[in-house]
Amino acid sequence: MDTTLDRRDIYADGRFQPTTSTGTVPVVNPTTEEVLGSVPASGDQDVDTAVGAARRAFYSGPWGRATPVERADAMDRLAAALERRGDDLARLVSQEMGMPLELSRFNNMFGPVSTLRYYAGLAREFQAEETRTAVNYPGRTVLRREPVGVVGMIAPWNYPLQLAMTKLAPALAAGCTTVLKPAPETALSAYLLAEAADEADLPAGVFNLVTGLGATGELLVRHPQVDKVAFTGSTTTGRRIAAICGDKLVPVNLELGGKSAAIVLDDVDLDAMLAQLPFLTFGNSGQTCFAMTRFIAPRSRYDEVVGGLERLATSQVLGDPLDPATTMGPLVTERQRARVESYVRLGTGAGARVVTGGRRPPEPGRGYFFEPTVFADADNSMPIAREEIFGPVLTVIRYDDEAEAVAIANDSDYGLAGSVWTGDPEHGLDIARRVEAGTFGVNQYIPDLGSPWGGYKASGMGREYGPEGMAAYLKTKAVFTPLATSD
Repeated sequence: MDTTLDRRDIYADGRFQPTTSTGTVPVVNPTTEEVLGSVPASGDQDVDTAVGAARRAFYSGPWGRATPVERADAMDRLAAALERRGDDLARLVSQEMGMPLELSRFNNMFGPVSTLRYYAGLAREFQAEETRTAVNYPGRTVLRREPVGVVGMIAPWNYPLQLAMTKLAPALAAGCTTVLKPAPETALSAYLLAEAADEADLPAGVFNLVTGLGATGELLVRHPQVDKVAFTGSTTTGRRIAAICGDKLVPVNLELGGKSAAIVLDDVDLDAMLAQLPFLTFGNSGQTCFAMTRFIAPRSRYDEVVGGLERLATSQVLGDPLDPATTMGPLVTERQRARVESYVRLGTGAGARVVTGGRRPPEPGRGYFFEPTVFADADNSMPIAREEIFGPVLTVIRYDDEAEAVAIANDSDYGLAGSVWTGDPEHGLDIARRVEAGTFGVNQYIPDLGSPWGGYKASGMGREYGPEGMAAYLKTKAVFTPLATSD
């Protein structure tokens, strides 16, 4: 093991400083099953240090007095510093959680850098005040938009840098200060973000980093000086965080689970659809919250759709994520693979048919690999159709008419994403209007940096991306001002 990947520090108050914790958390390479490094299991004192630094930076440091243009300049410096680390970031995340290298380059360098620069642009245009004519008295109201304060951010392991940046970039643009707690599985790569912040000369306390397990995250969420929480992860954990924030009466953004439906209409160009699906189904080994995992197919073309998805699954190349030929790496942990296996057993036990996959591949002999899996003869009452598996498992469900297809799509606890596949895009838009999901695609699904992104129902609350993502880190003050009177 490369001992340089053993970290014994946090990043707080503009510098790396030794942790006060004696506990450590190993980071395991899911391809080799070997320990890649370790990070501190930060405790009360580390979290206090980080939050205290963020508090000082906001209330008495230069960040609280910075203009929007000054904040944008700092964000552009951070983007450049992160870009210089792009190859190292991509490779390290591939080693941490098994994402194929080219996908990792996009999601752990290009995506975060683009997000920073987009919000830096919004910061440059930001107007903190507007004036309205008063309705109830002769005068005006000055409406101010002010940063919410110290933000505690908890990021997941599946897209670690991009999903950290969907919180960090708009928070910085709004004028907030931040404390990041990354997922333990991908905590090593967060140190490269801290190094970039250091190089970019962000004012001390604007960005802070603590690491650890769920207990560390709960310390951050419960901290009395954290003014807002932003979390991406499971619905179960999101509910717990929401309860804590409700008790504290602090705002919270939750980007949670999904069980996205792909509605296939009978006029679909199947080959064109299949060309769009590799990433939307088996990308990142299916460990994507908006992955299209429930295919709702017309009875008249059901066998065609099942056959097409079978071909898609068997075309995937499993292997070392650092190998350019690999299209699908391992699952993130042995525990996650066991979870996927348990759902496959539930599916077969409920009467669904495994068309392809459903097992560990015979080669390679190590690593947390699992074959891309397609279930046919399923119905929407089965756990494989209702619960988020977070692995490379698709379920294909029959329908007889469009009303039934929409009803099946909406019969879900989740409402993060969905798609419709049709030869008539305008009709596809009509279908989109009827589906209960926060985001939806017609003959594609590509989240847009300039548009709000988030879910309905158990998929969370609040929005990321777009101007709405920055608005989530602002609070509103109304100042009532009478008309001036003449002497």
